[in-house]
Amino acid sequence: MHIKIVKRLINFYDIDGYIIPKNDEYFSEYSNPNRLKAVTGFTGSAGLAIILKTKNYLFVDGRYTLQAQRQSGSNFNIFEVPKFNPKFVLKKSAKFLKLGFDPSLFTSNFLRKNFSEYCSLIPIKENFTNRFINQFNRGSKNSFFALNEKITGERWQSKVSRLIKYLKKRKVHNLYISAPENVAWLLNIRGYDNPNSPIPNCKLILQNTGKIHLIADVKKLEKIKKIKIYKKLKFIKKENFYKLLLKLEGEKFQIDESTCSVLEENLIKNNFKVTKTLDPIYKLKSIKNSVEINNTKNIHIDDGVAVTKFLYWIKYKNKKKITEIGAEKKLEKFRKKSSKYLYPSFETISASGSNGSIIHYKATKNSNKILNFKDLYLCDSGGQYKYGTTDITRTICFSNQSRKIKENFTRVLKGHIAVAKANLNKFNKGNAIDKLARYSLKIKKLDYSHGTGHGVGYFLNVHEGPQAISKFNTVKLEDGMILSNEPGYYKKNKYGIRIENLIYVRKNKKKLQFENLTLAPIDKDLIDFKLLSIEEKQYLHEYHKRVYLKLKNYLNFEEKIWLKNLF
Repeated sequence: MHIKIVKRLINFYDIDGYIIPKNDEYFSEYSNPNRLKAVTGFTGSAGLAIILKTKNYLFVDGRYTLQAQRQSGSNFNIFEVPKFNPKFVLKKSAKFLKLGFDPSLFTSNFLRKNFSEYCSLIPIKENFTNRFINQFNRGSKNSFFALNEKITGERWQSKVSRLIKYLKKRKVHNLYISAPENVAWLLNIRGYDNPNSPIPNCKLILQNTGKIHLIADVKKLEKIKKIKIYKKLKFIKKENFYKLLLKLEGEKFQIDESTCSVLEENLIKNNFKVTKTLDPIYKLKSIKNSVEINNTKNIHIDDGVAVTKFLYWIKYKNKKKITEIGAEKKLEKFRKKSSKYLYPSFETISASGSNGSIIHYKATKNSNKILNFKDLYLCDSGGQYKYGTTDITRTICFSNQSRKIKENFTRVLKGHIAVAKANLNKFNKGNAIDKLARYSLKIKKLDYSHGTGHGVGYFLNVHEGPQAISKFNTVKLEDGMILSNEPGYYKKNKYGIRIENLIYVRKNKKKLQFENLTLAPIDKDLIDFKLLSIEEKQYLHEYHKRVYLKLKNYLNFEEKIWLKNLF
């Protein structure tokens, strides 16, 4: 068992424990290889393990507590963050602990916030999981590829110019862009290094003189090198990172506090005065231009057709016993009918009955249920398209449900509508809008343990910041930002409810408002219409009418009649 190998190495290095994160050295959400899964069995997209000689801890957020308990509870004590911070859990230990860690996988900020007060952190060059991680796919060797400005809406040289102005204004000589998705946005390139996002594993140093150093596996740069507009870039082997630093001029060096590793930070500190802040590209790429918005609208028609056909099929046309995995594969078949579709933007959540109460459930051979006529079915899925990224959740029923389930579904729907209709001139930050989403549930002392919405990338990561609709997000929402709108409710071991659309911030006559991108029906059989106001009923009517008008030309006769009867 892998955990035994880690414990043997803990003894060999004469330390008390070892820290294992979810991320790789690129701090990607969907990292490859997944070291945390290899040791704990936990498959979620966020988590942290601490292996001690006699105890094991796994820290996850509220989306994953049930999942972590099922997958790892036999070997690990599960703690939910931010309710439990690792340093306060470790404080209860009988002694001051010496913990080993791989300095290429952690930032100094993360270690300070979670460990520094009650333990001694020992950087160890050998990553303990490398003893067994080679059984995992380390990523594709395919070359990076470029997107032209007709797809991106802006030449990469223009983006670089904007960034250089930022550097000169702040008298920064060098900027280290350590998040691959930010490099991808800046240079209008994509790649094959992540399972659900077209991310090219690379990093970049931009000098305020305009010189650009792209750092990556040289084999993956072959196509980019041949493109004329990229001739001025300097291509650097990732092994030569420190050699590059020695050649750079200037004094002030800005790094990203969220993705620049301890190892890289220390190397940069040897020669420069370091300034730590959030990479400015996060803000720049969060505001989509008109080309990106229009392309995203277009792929939502394709995605809406696939999801709508799937919903009609599974609710009314499927005559066989179908499993969660079977339903997931059927939805994928509908998406593949679009010539623009590439692959899922995350692992599909296809959950029947009690599995729906696991917020980020993934059906496996062991958990795979046959969809029960009496149960709710929750499906959260998305796609990467040419060009854009989608994410949608629908909860449906196959039979008449109890009054309580309908009430809970309707309260989630009321929250969903409250977000969609939010006055962004009054509520212009995610934490304020989050309160609107939860209000109808909260008056019945109900809630959900995840955020109401996340930012979404443009043919990039399905989860993207800095904007979000959540309890603690204070980023001001601006014209062109794309977010999800996904309140929910989960009855432990019973069912899950979530309704998710993607929305974007649109300026209309100097006023900001949300506009729906997602085009798919909401199950009216689960709605208690007595709980809806006249305005909410009107919103639902107009939404379904818009879905019908956008999709009708792509649906068969039966599907059109069904959809038309929803408004």
